[in-house]
Amino acid sequence: MKKFNLIFIIAVAIGLAGCQSRVQYGDATEVETVNENFGSTDLQAITAKMVDSMLSFPPVVAMTAKDRPVIFVDKIKNKTSEHIDTESVTDSISNKLLRSGKFRFIDMTKVDTVRKQLDYQNNAGMVDPSTAINFGRQIGAQYMLYGNLSSIVKQDGSTKDVYYKMTMRLMDLETGLIEWSDEKEIRKTKSKSFLGM
Repeated sequence: MKKFNLIFIIAVAIGLAGCQSRVQYGDATEVETVNENFGSTDLQAITAKMVDSMLSFPPVVAMTAKDRPVIFVDKIKNKTSEHIDTESVTDSISNKLLRSGKFRFIDMTKVDTVRKQLDYQNNAGMVDPSTAINFGRQIGAQYMLYGNLSSIVKQDGSTKDVYYKMTMRLMDLETGLIEWSDEKEIRKTKSKSFLGM
């Protein structure tokens, strides 16, 4: 009986040792294909396509040739059936456009925070009036960049097909005219093997 217990304990110890997890760093730009859901590779492909398209569009090239227009990026709307962090998509597009040196940005997500700070500086009586920033001095945006991320999911037996489409537009806020628009499509297919793996 003691021999059996010893063998059992060794087998359990070996089994537990084999179940240990391992964490390692990987290349953030490497294609990830863990599953068919929206992932980092899709985000990078969409960001690159949209920014490159916008920066090379002739009217946008002309618009940014001698000036850095002020734009704000509205949060990308998620019209898919899955939870996608569209704020991350929005941030990636904004960062890449800003780093191009062609645009200046207004961060609409911080308007309330800025308003509170300006109110504090001008009305709390705790800030030297000569150093307080006055209301009404901010620059207004000339353009708004916005978009939608949608998907179509189809499944037939062991095959699942997911189609993503990102659409973006640049609107002139004074005229309401769309100055640029483009879309990026991504299709992913997942097939289960005979064994269900």
